[in-house]
Amino acid sequence: MSSPMSGGFGRQGASLRGGLSLEYPMSLGVFTDYADAQRAVDYLSDNEFPVENCMIVGTELKQIERVVGRLTWGRVLAGGALSGAWFGAFIGLILSMFDSGVNVLGVVISTVIFGAVFGAVWAAIGYSLTGGKRDFQSVTQVVATKYEVLVEHKFAMKAHELLDNMPGGQTLT
Repeated sequence: MSSPMSGGFGRQGASLRGGLSLEYPMSLGVFTDYADAQRAVDYLSDNEFPVENCMIVGTELKQIERVVGRLTWGRVLAGGALSGAWFGAFIGLILSMFDSGVNVLGVVISTVIFGAVFGAVWAAIGYSLTGGKRDFQSVTQVVATKYEVLVEHKFAMKAHELLDNMPGGQTLT
């Protein structure tokens, strides 16, 4: 656990993209679970604390990659063709909206076929460029392993007093 009065982001203040910032933040605690950090801020809110002066910051990030299957030429071509067919259907529907005398079904079917062929070829080119170095599909996610609750320095003492009385206590690291 960081000390109750340490600034998790240093004395200069925490500043993140999107205007999310506190000027001289102080740590209320580091939690091992996001739900516990959220529960602490919710408790502060329930006790009329100005929670707009708080932030929950995910720290110690790790990347998790879950392998979901083996890549084969068949899967690559089928996936590319399917993706291209959907795109072709979309383009066909848009093109058919601009010409009232056109056979809509004919336009959509032809663009689906063209899209499927184009998608399969494009996927094959991409897969061949990997040289067999990545013959699997995966899903990647970045997750935090700890969550630090920060508060504006002017409100730190009051926040600590409230959290000391929180039922069930705090699950801090």
